[in-house]
Parts: sequence; structure tokens; C-alpha cells
Amino acid sequence: MLSKSVRGAALLFPGLLAGAFGYGAVNVLYAFREVPLDVRFTFHTALMRVNGPVMQSLMGLAVLSTVLLAVRSTHRQRWLAASAAVLVFSSFVVTRWGNVPINQQIKRWRVGALPADYTEILRRWELFHFTRTGCALIAFALVITTVIGSAADRRAGARIHPSVAPEYR
Repeated sequence: MLSKSVRGAALLFPGLLAGAFGYGAVNVLYAFREVPLDVRFTFHTALMRVNGPVMQSLMGLAVLSTVLLAVRSTHRQRWLAASAAVLVFSSFVVTRWGNVPINQQIKRWRVGALPADYTEILRRWELFHFTRTGCALIAFALVITTVIGSAADRRAGARIHPSVAPEYR
């Protein structure tokens, strides 16, 4: 049985994660491409410094809430929620071992002394970012499907079984 707080947390945290990554993919990344490299690297470094604790906390809360949703769900919804948890965790793995090492490289770059393959490194960062964004967006869609499916199951159960608690009718 899913409480309102479990449903709310499972919708809130993965939704915020998908939104934050999505905003970065749609707006920030393309803005990075339009400014001079020194501006890009300065902003990128500042953004990553601020984003570090916020996004790590958000990813942790998103994993925790989707795992809790899976544990508290039944049948098909359990598998959907578990898949969402795996995808949220995957976005963390991609971030930790894909984006973060490149962020550390970017912090050391100076426009006059860029490595010869800096465009390839930036392309890889973008690929990792699109990958984690996709994982987060699909996870959020699965959470929505889980919550809607469990609500439909509750309504159907309340019509069939009058013994279901009134709060779920």
C-alpha cells in the first residue's frame, strides 16, 4: 500500500532530477556552445562547484524514494518502480564516473593551454550528460506510470472489495 508521502517523494525527487538534467541539456549546454571558451570554462567550473552537493543529494533522495516506492508497490508497479530506481542509480553512476572526471579536467584548463583533444573531451561530457538525462527522464516516466497504476488499482479494488480502507476508495 502506497502512502501519500511515498507517492509524493517518488514523484518529487526523480522529477526534480529529470528537470535539472533536462534544463542543462536543453539550455545550459547549448548556451555553453555560444560563448567564448574562457567564459564557458569559468561558468562550467562555477556551476559544477555549486551543483555538486545539490545534485548528489537530489540523486540520493531520488534513489531512496524510488526504492521505497518499489518496496511498497505490488505486482507490475513494483517492477516499474524498481526499473526507475535502477535508472536513477544509473544516472548517478554516469555522473560519478563520466561527467565528474571530465569536470575535474575542465577546472585545470586555461584557454591558452587547452589539450589538443579538448573538443573530443567536451563531446564526451555532453554524451554522458545526455545519457544521464535520458536515464532520469525515463525513470520519472516510470514513476508516474507506477503511481497512476497503483491509484487505478486502488480504485478498482475499492469497487470490488468494500473492505478496502475508505481513504483508498
